[in-house]
Amino acid sequence: MIPEKVFGKTGHVSKRVIFGAAAFMQVTQKEADETLDLLLKYDINHLDVAASYGDAELRLGPWMPKHRDKFFLATKTEMRTYSEARAELETSLKRLQTDSVDLWQMHVLINPEEWEIAMGQDGALKAFIEAKEEGLVKHLGVTGHGVNTPAMHMKSLERYDFDSVLLPYNYVMMQNPKYAGDFKKLEQICLLKDIAIQTIKSLARGPLGEQKKVRAVWYDPLENESAITNSVHWVLGNENVFLNTVGDIHLLPKVLEAADKFKERPDDEIMQSDLDSNEITPLFTENSSP
Repeated sequence: MIPEKVFGKTGHVSKRVIFGAAAFMQVTQKEADETLDLLLKYDINHLDVAASYGDAELRLGPWMPKHRDKFFLATKTEMRTYSEARAELETSLKRLQTDSVDLWQMHVLINPEEWEIAMGQDGALKAFIEAKEEGLVKHLGVTGHGVNTPAMHMKSLERYDFDSVLLPYNYVMMQNPKYAGDFKKLEQICLLKDIAIQTIKSLARGPLGEQKKVRAVWYDPLENESAITNSVHWVLGNENVFLNTVGDIHLLPKVLEAADKFKERPDDEIMQSDLDSNEITPLFTENSSP
């Protein structure tokens, strides 16, 4: 059975595996509805989408009239000004066919210049606070990709008491001393403040490089089932975090099956063996762009 945990100070008991609806960026409604059946099979009760995920909000929308009460519903915006963020939230609510969302997140807020705009007098934060006061959103979060994400999240938490953070987390990323150190600092802050920690890229094998893209994700994902299982179990082995699923509906069943069988975290010897045999490399480095 997939473990569950209270999602920070929101009070919602979420499965520790959250459906990453980036997987719906370019799927048909039929494919989306078949995925709903799979999510219900595993009792997944938390959906994470974004306005920038292509058609994803439109694919989730038809579920809401019947299933809204089954899911903690989260979306995101990359808009940095008050007016742009507010307008995009209104569009998201229409696309999702709901009057409110449970979590609204500032997406990929890792660029210092964009951060200054978003947190400024007429920035997105103003729209976030206003939307919460009006009941359009219940909780607020911040997300990011890249090696500087933990540090930027800590800066964001100094500016506002967000309810959740989202950032990369897998074995190979945590072999980077700087990233691991910053992640652990952020983790301790979140534990002290009861802030939910969402993690992404559990199945990242590395950058796509020159090989042909065969999955919906923008990077090269793991395909080996044993390595997928070990990677999922490694993330779930940290009881403080949630795992947001891979952005490909065809890899999703493997993630859910692995999570359903979770018992304990694989040791370093097993994970290092997977790194070597699957040629796993960091998806993000100090010089990479998400």
